[in-house]
Amino acid sequence: MTLEQRIARLEAIEAIKSLKARYFHACDNKQPEQVRACFAPGPIALDYGRVGEFSDREQMLDAFTRLACSDHIVEMHHGQNPQITVIDEDAATATWGLYYYLIDTRQQTTTQLAGFYDDRYRRLEGQWLISASRYRVSSTQVLDLSGDQLRAVFAGAEAPRELDDPEKQAPPGDT
Repeated sequence: MTLEQRIARLEAIEAIKSLKARYFHACDNKQPEQVRACFAPGPIALDYGRVGEFSDREQMLDAFTRLACSDHIVEMHHGQNPQITVIDEDAATATWGLYYYLIDTRQQTTTQLAGFYDDRYRRLEGQWLISASRYRVSSTQVLDLSGDQLRAVFAGAEAPRELDDPEKQAPPGDT
């Protein structure tokens, strides 16, 4: 590998890290347009488990806006341990760990998830974008804050849907 190829590979890895950081930041700050800008236009393949499967960024953005862009939803996405493989100058893959923490002030619950993203990226017009993503939960903790004492609702791998249903986050009348 030439020096120029090695530098291009390192620049691609840094650009992909920056892209994923922008995505997490935009999610946490409820910025739908910035979320949209992280994904390739046209057909894509997103599988976010219980949140849904989406074939284009507009479908995903509709779900994001409905489920996450409310004042009663407070979120933190923390991506970690990226394993990025640059396939060629316009394609890459990555696996990311995710620590996710949600406070639902309406339901008076917190949910902590850990899991893994398997992503594919394309470089279009010089910009790296997410073209496919699959998220799988590896651990879950749901706590009830509504009483006088903190109560564990679930702790384990993936909680049953009735205990961790993203649709319950949507504002009343919006499901």
